[in-house]
Amino acid sequence: MRQDATQITLQGAVNVRDVGGYVTYTGDSTKSGKVIRSDALGKLTDADVQKLGTLGIQTVVDFRTPAEVQGLGADKLPAGVSAVSRPIDDGGIYLKTAQAIGSKDPVQQQALLGDGKAEQIMKTAYTNFLGADATAKFAQTIKDVAAAPGAILYHCTSGKDRTGWMTYVLLQAVGVPESVARQDYLLSNQYRAASDAALRAQLKAAGIMQNPDLLIPLQIVSDEYLDVAVDQMKQQYGDFGKYLSKGLGLDAGTILRLHENLVG
Repeated sequence: MRQDATQITLQGAVNVRDVGGYVTYTGDSTKSGKVIRSDALGKLTDADVQKLGTLGIQTVVDFRTPAEVQGLGADKLPAGVSAVSRPIDDGGIYLKTAQAIGSKDPVQQQALLGDGKAEQIMKTAYTNFLGADATAKFAQTIKDVAAAPGAILYHCTSGKDRTGWMTYVLLQAVGVPESVARQDYLLSNQYRAASDAALRAQLKAAGIMQNPDLLIPLQIVSDEYLDVAVDQMKQQYGDFGKYLSKGLGLDAGTILRLHENLVG
């Protein structure tokens, strides 16, 4: 009974995981090789691309905004993989982080990110996951997963917030307990820790940030952040079931197809 995600080890992306192997309320497990959650794929090596090519991925859905793609580079994908751009607003996380780092000014960095401001940026982003545009795009992605004959990979920049919410919803939709779906969400901290710490060390060594720890609230996931979205969902829809039906517009047939495709 594996209750954590399987990491797919790549050189150019650190938070790539198969969401198979989670046990549902009925005692079945989510299938491996069906859904992969990831961070951005723009820095993949040739060997990484080759490895992705062995996973049966037919579609890659990119939740990044145009600014993120421009700043970080387009995905590097195996030949024949369908790339879908489905931008979901990150609440300014990327732009405000870039602005703070780019200023190279400790006073401005403190003003932008200090005194709880970084945490507030994150909470705004999670509230936005329940907005109409984001909800429509999460819904379409779930429908894509329900209909996908092969594997589907979806990702954002860090693979933790938009991708984290998407997976938290998807797992519960097929009967994985909330506590387990939450555990999957929180695993981003484990997989991202070394990479995130290295970035902070580089910024300090290069004299770009005197206090790179200002970035930590933007680099992590937390129960507190997730609960902002959960509370917003309950406020708008009452409970998770109504969020699936009324918010995401998923009918019983779609949920059944999703279950048949992902659980077995």
